[in-house]
Amino acid sequence: MKFSISREALLRPLALVAGVVERRQTLPVLSNVLIQVQDTQVALTGTDLEVELIGRTAPTQVDEPGSATVPARKLMDICKSLPEQSEIQFVLEDGRAVLRSGRSRFTLSTLPVAEFPNIEDGQGSVELSLPRGTLKHLIDSTSFAMAQQDVRYYLNGMLLELRSNLVRTVSTDGHRLAVCSRPADIEVEPAQKLIVPRKGVLELSRLLDDSDEPVSLTLGSTHVRAHTGEFTFTSKLVDGKFPDYERVVPRNGDKVFIADRAELRQVLSRTSILSNEKYRGVRLHLDEGNLRVMANNPEQEEAEENVAIEYSGPAMEIGFNVGYLIDVLGVLDEDRVQMTLADPNSSALMEEPGGGDAMYVVMPMRL
Repeated sequence: MKFSISREALLRPLALVAGVVERRQTLPVLSNVLIQVQDTQVALTGTDLEVELIGRTAPTQVDEPGSATVPARKLMDICKSLPEQSEIQFVLEDGRAVLRSGRSRFTLSTLPVAEFPNIEDGQGSVELSLPRGTLKHLIDSTSFAMAQQDVRYYLNGMLLELRSNLVRTVSTDGHRLAVCSRPADIEVEPAQKLIVPRKGVLELSRLLDDSDEPVSLTLGSTHVRAHTGEFTFTSKLVDGKFPDYERVVPRNGDKVFIADRAELRQVLSRTSILSNEKYRGVRLHLDEGNLRVMANNPEQEEAEENVAIEYSGPAMEIGFNVGYLIDVLGVLDEDRVQMTLADPNSSALMEEPGGGDAMYVVMPMRL
């Protein structure tokens, strides 16, 4: 294998592919990136056995096609540290990869290409295409509510629901729920429900931009695959049953108030400074035209703020984990937010005034 490539052409796909590679691996070859060189393209592959990402780029010149696996982090750090617009020569000598650029020379160890695992090509049952911006918006609006290391493993991911003319993402960690739906020009019969693991969701989001360019999805029984131009992303699916989220959405709320989103977020952030570090509880006291936000902690310190709201109804007090409220206010696009409450023991519904494409449910706390 022998080829040369510009630093910039190598760096972007390498940075994304190296993101998939885990630092601590059970198999040594998994901390490597697979480089495959053909006449007109260089393909870089990284995997952790759950998620696989292939990035393609154009070399300046190929003298000898071939393939090798080299340590992903070290290769990326070398490329980053070289001067901009550098030309990198890559050659395989005696089982080692030698990089030359200007007066620099680096020799990297390699591992056999045959050891590099390949996520099997499951037969995709459904193929469809979505605008990248649509899928990115859906992921970014709901991914914050995914569980991190819950024993209910199906919560450590995101439900991707595809039905004719509609795409929906849902995530929950048991304390809060995020649902976002967008119309889409797709035909899916019967409707498909996939649980994409947390890491797959985050890596897929990094690949997408806000454009109307298409991303093509191939849905299999155990994998989902996405193609965006130079990248092919594959993720295993979580085998499990996602909770019935429709049942969790509160329908009986009669106390509805509207507040300025940015102002409410700042008030909650300031108040949270004096909340209990472990439980992060704040109390919301609802009055006509005013919302009082209060927090205290075991050191007897207290914070209290008032914020003007649009509300005319009975007074009520309810407690929440302040972090959950701030997360929702951080992803909503609108200038104002609508919150619907029933009583101190029922979940709150947060959304854009009058609805919108996303809704968020937050469970209350007893304070």
